[in-house]
Amino acid sequence: MLNLRMKSGRIAALAAFVLLSSTALGGLVHAKELTVGLTSDAVNLDPQAGEELSSNILFYHIYDPLVRRNADLSFGPGLAESWELKDDTTWVFKLRQGVKFHNGEDFKASDVVFTLDRLKKSLMANLGANIASFTAVDDYTVEIKTPKPYAVLPNDLAAVLILSEKYAKEVGDEQLDLKPVGTGPYKLVEWIKEDHITLAANTDYFAGAPKIEEVTFRPITNGATRTAALLTGEVDVIQDLNVRDVDRVKADDRYKVMTKPSLLNVVVSIDHREKSPTIALDKNPMMDRRVREAMVRAIDVNAINKIIMNGLSTPSEQYIPVSHTGYVDGASFRDMYPFDLEKAATLMAEAGYADGFTVTLDTTNNRYVNDQQIAQALASMLGKIKIDLKLNLMPKSNFFGYIRVPSDKSSMIMSGWDVPSGDGGSMYSVMFYSRDKKEGYGQVNRGSYSNPKVDELIDKADATSKLEERDGYLQEVTKILMEDIPMIPIHYEQDLYAAKTNVEMTPRADKFLWAYEIDVKE
Repeated sequence: MLNLRMKSGRIAALAAFVLLSSTALGGLVHAKELTVGLTSDAVNLDPQAGEELSSNILFYHIYDPLVRRNADLSFGPGLAESWELKDDTTWVFKLRQGVKFHNGEDFKASDVVFTLDRLKKSLMANLGANIASFTAVDDYTVEIKTPKPYAVLPNDLAAVLILSEKYAKEVGDEQLDLKPVGTGPYKLVEWIKEDHITLAANTDYFAGAPKIEEVTFRPITNGATRTAALLTGEVDVIQDLNVRDVDRVKADDRYKVMTKPSLLNVVVSIDHREKSPTIALDKNPMMDRRVREAMVRAIDVNAINKIIMNGLSTPSEQYIPVSHTGYVDGASFRDMYPFDLEKAATLMAEAGYADGFTVTLDTTNNRYVNDQQIAQALASMLGKIKIDLKLNLMPKSNFFGYIRVPSDKSSMIMSGWDVPSGDGGSMYSVMFYSRDKKEGYGQVNRGSYSNPKVDELIDKADATSKLEERDGYLQEVTKILMEDIPMIPIHYEQDLYAAKTNVEMTPRADKFLWAYEIDVKE
């Protein structure tokens, strides 16, 4: 079992070493180890094979981006020491020298070029949608051109993790996923799927060796079981503390609870196709805006917050947080569409669906906080306006493949989306841009929503080098989306962590639990 103690095998060795050189050491040096309880296992360790939170957390331990996103969502140097805008569409990135991959190979510009080329053909192609070309000027300089002026290229590159060209070509995609090699602060030791992932410190890391020398991530999908694992000493830190266990953990002075407002917006995607997979009617009722508004008005988000989330969520005002580019001050879904069953029933009747209809909601039962209970509440609430919501619950390991766009299986999907880039356009371009219209856009448009004006405004936002102009265009998109209701926002989660009191950590704004930023007191 891994925890904050030394492994017994190391104690004898270190004790003998102390006896031989106690003057040099001045005492016994303890190896710092940490065990973290996550809500689920990583789906993959290839950073271009898809993304979700647990996988992302592991990616950033093993790999590095050119541009690093800091804990407060600001951006700073990563594998690139600096960058500049040479002209309206040309960026020049100066790379760090002396950085090595975990297998000892030197990091060079050719690795960046290889990564970007592979990215364009991957499931993460949206991250390269605004990259026209990329060239290795020399071993430590990369030039990236955008098709039009694009103000937030560095933000996008913070999510592009750099691969070793030589290693990736040698081992192929399957082995790259199972045995990743990056430049990051930790190296993979062992991955036993659905049991644990163990990482060892990269002592040659360019930013300095990690304080935690070995970290093990254990997937513990059940919230009560995660709490029990902490309280029995099996793990040192847990992610997503069960909302019902907050007071219990706070009452024990061996542990502490840490909170952070989350960027993750739990949302319900709505199918906009005329023929929807799980609706037996000839025409999909949800194409009618009145039906979508009725659904919003029938969902009591305050009740979900109070009863299911124990008051530890924030009903969503918009699709993006207040801190983000594209947020419209003073606009709120809850003011536009307050809970009102009578009005909801009237809208259903006006649309010709007074007798309702049956539709299936696809969602997880182990990914988001109380996701199954939320889905059950939605079924109960929508049932009051005669929408018979059938629940198709599944584990995260099956869910993301099941709903992957394009899909002919889903009519409604409950999932979560966060925007750690701080820019609403990174969400709007993949979730609301018309599918199959522009390469790299609309890749996660799960409802097949299409609005030419939205597409036009996103194009304009992505073609300016001025952040103020970009914000203006994206605010116009926000206003249209709030009127159209292509998706129902439910709430932002509250990030909840619990840890032993000797664990020193500060929750990040992007919910990444990064062992490199954690220490433990002896």
